[in-house]
Amino acid sequence: MGSLDTNPTAFSAFGDDVSSGFQPLNPDDVRSYLHKAVDFISDYYKSVESLPVLPDVKPGYLRDQLRSAPPTSSAPFDVTMKELTASVVPGMTHWASPNFFAFFPATNSAAAIAGDLIASAMNTVGFTWQAAPAATEMEVLALDWLAQLLRLPSSFMNRTGAAGRGTGGGVILGTTSEAMLVTLVAARDAALRRSGSHGVSGLPRLAVYAADQTHSTFFKACRLAGFDPANIRSIPTGPETDYALDPARLLEVMRADVEAGLVPTYVCATVGTTSSNAVDSVGAIADVAAVFKAWVHIDAAYAGSACICPEFRHHLDGVERVDSISMSPHKWLLTCLDCTCLWVRDTHRLTDSLETNPEYLKNDASESGNVTDLKDMQVGVGRRFRGLKLWMVMRTYGAAKLQEHIRSDVAMAKMFEDAVRGDDRFEVVVPRNFALVCFRIKPHGGGMTEEDADEANHELMERLNRTGKAYLAHTVVGDRFVLRFAVGSSLQEERHVRSAWELINKTTSEIMQEHIAVE
Repeated sequence: MGSLDTNPTAFSAFGDDVSSGFQPLNPDDVRSYLHKAVDFISDYYKSVESLPVLPDVKPGYLRDQLRSAPPTSSAPFDVTMKELTASVVPGMTHWASPNFFAFFPATNSAAAIAGDLIASAMNTVGFTWQAAPAATEMEVLALDWLAQLLRLPSSFMNRTGAAGRGTGGGVILGTTSEAMLVTLVAARDAALRRSGSHGVSGLPRLAVYAADQTHSTFFKACRLAGFDPANIRSIPTGPETDYALDPARLLEVMRADVEAGLVPTYVCATVGTTSSNAVDSVGAIADVAAVFKAWVHIDAAYAGSACICPEFRHHLDGVERVDSISMSPHKWLLTCLDCTCLWVRDTHRLTDSLETNPEYLKNDASESGNVTDLKDMQVGVGRRFRGLKLWMVMRTYGAAKLQEHIRSDVAMAKMFEDAVRGDDRFEVVVPRNFALVCFRIKPHGGGMTEEDADEANHELMERLNRTGKAYLAHTVVGDRFVLRFAVGSSLQEERHVRSAWELINKTTSEIMQEHIAVE
């Protein structure tokens, strides 16, 4: 039988060379398409201020405008871009708008967009160090940089200077939900081992704790991690603690659970809750949890970014006594979605629960123990090159400009708060800790009850949002309907905050006049 080298007709059955056919990464197309996409992005940021923040569309609108079945044949890229502009953009809620005040911001920057673009182009799947050495080490480096900006203890660092590799470390995940889930799983397994449980037989005895202001994703993650809903403690808060978790109340609840035969397993403390921006006392909560050997996690998704500024760092005091902390630069640190940073004091407690080691992923680098395989600190295996955009943000702007960005937003929020406090029709419901102002029209002596005030605030929000000139959201604090005014969009300036206040003032006057007319 002849070899391929001596048989010139060996490949004849394959026919003509087909490599000149479809080329999805044709260099000329890459350059052309991306230039057009970048032009679109630049034009979008120039014009987004003039667009209605909330779109005027009905559910199902997009299917009516775009074909319902995929095309068989190709189309010029210009056609795709035209459909994007004509059909998609008008249906977007513009989180990038400087008139967006509804939720915690989804900040962005030129450096982050560039980093995300390059990472998407490289398209690495960095499950192990060997699969993407630079991507893995970039993530480790970016996390250590950010940990230094936050002045986290060295116990949370991947590298500890001359001492080399430490026991702690971090991973960049998609969302806070993932950070909570993986730490809950690690805490669950540690508690089962500690209580002498065989397998998961002791799972029904494990209890977890958080304030009622804690993000709803925590309670969802608890269920996903297998905790009995009957043992998920949502501890009530009130104005006496500015809606923060009361450590004394936590101790009382945990003691009662122990007496009932339960095993306190995990406590979630929040720095900057979603509804009211409350700040739980990290150190005091860690002290309580230590009595029961429970895992303590800090959710600093939003407000953690502010802690790169020395004047806000005290909110993390006591962090050296917790087991894990997460924050999301995609909220307030100019790094586009998705980017949630999780640090743990002992990575082995995480990897012991999450490690996978199939034969096809085994390699010398992983076996050496000298590298970090980030797949073992997350739910899935595959992962994006998220570290690049975070590193590019810090490398490009530096700590000083990032701090300037935070302080500017806080100053604008204070300006808005001062305006609210200066108008006796309104009240600020909870202290403004960062750049969120929770306020409402308050009941007045003209016969407006609490129920009337709730209706007036709901009507105010609806009318504001219908204008397209501002977008606010609401929450309920102490059984009161409250408006949330979150400063922080990357394009926001003082003039946008002032314009929003003028619109609120004008619209409130209209509502008040209508209320008087009805009386």
